[in-house]
Amino acid sequence: MACTLAAAAPARAGDAAPTVHPELWPQARWPLPPDPALEARVEALLTRMTLEEKVGQTIQADIGSVTPEDVRRYRLGSILAGGNSKPGGRRTATPAQWQAAADAFHAASIDTRGGHLAVPVLFGVDAVHGDNSTLGATLFPQNSALGATRDPDLIRAIGAATAQEVRATGLNWSFAPTLAVPQDDRWGRAYEGYSEDPRIVADYASAMVEGLQGRVGSSAFLDRSHVIASAKHFLGDGGTRDGKDQGDNPDSEQALIRIHAAGYPPAIDAGAQTVMVSFSSWQGRKMSGNRALLTDVLKQRMQFGGFVVSDWNAHGQVPGCSNEDCPAAYHAGMDMLMAPDSWRGLYEHTLAEVKAGTIAPARLDDAVRRILRVKLRLRLFEQGPPSSLPLAQRAGEIVGSPAHRALARRAVRESLVLLKNNHGLLPLDPRKHLLVTGDSADNISRQNGGWTLTWQGTGLSNADFPGATSIWEGVRRQVEAAGGSAELSADGRFTHRPDAAIVVFGEDPYAEFQGDLPNLAFHPGDDHELALLRKLHAQGIPVVAVFLTGRPLWVNREINAADAFVVGWLPGSEGEGVADVLLRTATGAVAHDFRGTLAYSWPRSAVQPPQNVGQPGYDPQFAFGYGLSYARPAELDRLPEDPGMPLTGARAGVYLDRGKAEPGLSMQLVGVDGAATTVSANAGASTDGSVRMRGLDYQAQEDARSVAWTGQSTGALRLHADAPMDLDRETNGDVLLITTLRIDALSPAGSRIAMACGEGCRGELAIGSQLARLPRQTWQRLGVPLKCFRAAGADMRRLDTPFAWTSGAGERVAFARVALGTVADHLLSCPSN
Repeated sequence: MACTLAAAAPARAGDAAPTVHPELWPQARWPLPPDPALEARVEALLTRMTLEEKVGQTIQADIGSVTPEDVRRYRLGSILAGGNSKPGGRRTATPAQWQAAADAFHAASIDTRGGHLAVPVLFGVDAVHGDNSTLGATLFPQNSALGATRDPDLIRAIGAATAQEVRATGLNWSFAPTLAVPQDDRWGRAYEGYSEDPRIVADYASAMVEGLQGRVGSSAFLDRSHVIASAKHFLGDGGTRDGKDQGDNPDSEQALIRIHAAGYPPAIDAGAQTVMVSFSSWQGRKMSGNRALLTDVLKQRMQFGGFVVSDWNAHGQVPGCSNEDCPAAYHAGMDMLMAPDSWRGLYEHTLAEVKAGTIAPARLDDAVRRILRVKLRLRLFEQGPPSSLPLAQRAGEIVGSPAHRALARRAVRESLVLLKNNHGLLPLDPRKHLLVTGDSADNISRQNGGWTLTWQGTGLSNADFPGATSIWEGVRRQVEAAGGSAELSADGRFTHRPDAAIVVFGEDPYAEFQGDLPNLAFHPGDDHELALLRKLHAQGIPVVAVFLTGRPLWVNREINAADAFVVGWLPGSEGEGVADVLLRTATGAVAHDFRGTLAYSWPRSAVQPPQNVGQPGYDPQFAFGYGLSYARPAELDRLPEDPGMPLTGARAGVYLDRGKAEPGLSMQLVGVDGAATTVSANAGASTDGSVRMRGLDYQAQEDARSVAWTGQSTGALRLHADAPMDLDRETNGDVLLITTLRIDALSPAGSRIAMACGEGCRGELAIGSQLARLPRQTWQRLGVPLKCFRAAGADMRRLDTPFAWTSGAGERVAFARVALGTVADHLLSCPSN
């Protein structure tokens, strides 16, 4: 998995371990021959290390929670930058800022004051579609797009380009490639997988590892232009029940081998230096505590000779463990534990447990040996400060270089899949007048999706992508160069009737479990994209739809409303690659045909069970391998428009929207007398009249609710859930409760925000002093970390009230939206209550 979030409900301590038969698993061949000189260096270092230094080597901390001085003191083996972590707490970071941070941590790790041994630190990052944490970097299409190219050589080239850009910023470890084989497109990480077909994943595994690390046996292997790779997430995360992230994979051992393990032998054959373990479980047993798979299968049967690292606090999900204490993970075969914000407690507990014999000294030495071997193979001890390396010295030339952008643009062209092209509408004539419209037409953030500058890829504008090109800009350039004209419109209105319209729309960015879906309907209950397509079509304008998505979704209605339909996936920073294929040249020639074919089967309805090629009952709308081209034209008949379900319902992580409670929740006013009154209309009051509510205009008529407190004591506005909610995963990550509100007046009694979990179970935070510093009469998004509510006493696994606002006389606050998210205008700190 990537590493910026965290924990699902733990497995029960009494669960029986599923039986593993290592002899049934495929064998890999570790490609690095025995190296006596390297082993001698490892033993020399190990002999000189104190117990404290050994423990430190097995722990990885996040730069948002660790300083260079901490690394110097605790001798930590690695640091990482999670999706929302940037040097100095910045929102985004330049290559120079990354280099400065890398230099500081490197210097601390080799500081020998106090008799410490100099062991350079590894610095890891989720470079999963390019160096996607750096401003100005080349951003390649996400993996679900790359699967459509069927081109391992392209994957290898992308890996090499990514490695160069990461190394130019001073970092040396990429948490890639993802070798998941997604079997349920509802999974929020489906776009991180190359395909539902294990054969494609296996073909790409060695190619990406070789791109990132260089070929074993060549002079380029782990040289100063390459990084160490992480094959992830071992094992089975793509097959969890109902596509739930961090969930349980119920497959048989044979299916686990045939489907989910397919990429690991090729990755090991290519010399992958690390393997990252999945958050998920297999048959109820958490992978981070599964010795049979981590040691007996991975290290012994597959001969893996690198080191095994956990995901973001995932060890804390193992029964009997916490984020700060988990000997079971070491016993299972984990060599390095990713403890982003829990590293200090983990260090102290692990050190004590080694001293007490709870963790065997031999197991610790084995883990440290594996880590030291990787550092020596990367030649960290000889390389000096990260900013002194050749690529870092040329970071301005390397990061976002023309050659890398050209490669990314090629990847965009080759990944596009044409589902429909009736009457030969495509390719379009660039000498005509074209309308480009839709929410995603001029939105580089939506082109990229999650894991882009931030964890969720949200809260960004085109200004955050220097050097990148939106799809609109790519079309405009080529049309104007050919002598035609192009017009951009967000809503489809135009000043001059177009000869054709290109409508670009799709998913909002997301990452990990924030993208989990209950079904495969696209934007259920919100048909504005469909209305735009139908409006243009009704005007007699030929319509080309470009759908930006990380996964197949049910869009039959949208396909019917367009004359041509293109799956653009999440194409990255080089939007002009879309124009390359949609448009003819100025002379009328076809420069680039469609080459992409589906690496994921497309659903027939929003509730059709997962359709995966080769499985019984296979009957998708568009089969694996489908894809039209100019050379292979075909007319598509009208598709059925029955989704198989009502296109309404609650949205995950949204509790109040446009002033109304989401389905499954009720809005209640609680008076001074403690009685709760459910309010379904735009206006209402508590039974004693001490809390009153009325409709208020925010962005539309009465799409907010103004609440006034008048009682002599405190009352509340709260949202009550019909069924308990489990927000444990979200709490362990960087997720916020975000309230869109307007403060009109505050009560001297003070304001409190809470989440509750039944009688006597509540996490309530006093926020009056922080609110007092915020502007009045201004709509703003207020963010509170979910961790604050847990720390205040809420059981986040069984919430029945995801939001409550308590105050007293004189308070007037208007509320428009309450939802989970990661971007807020004002972030409140956890108050001490």
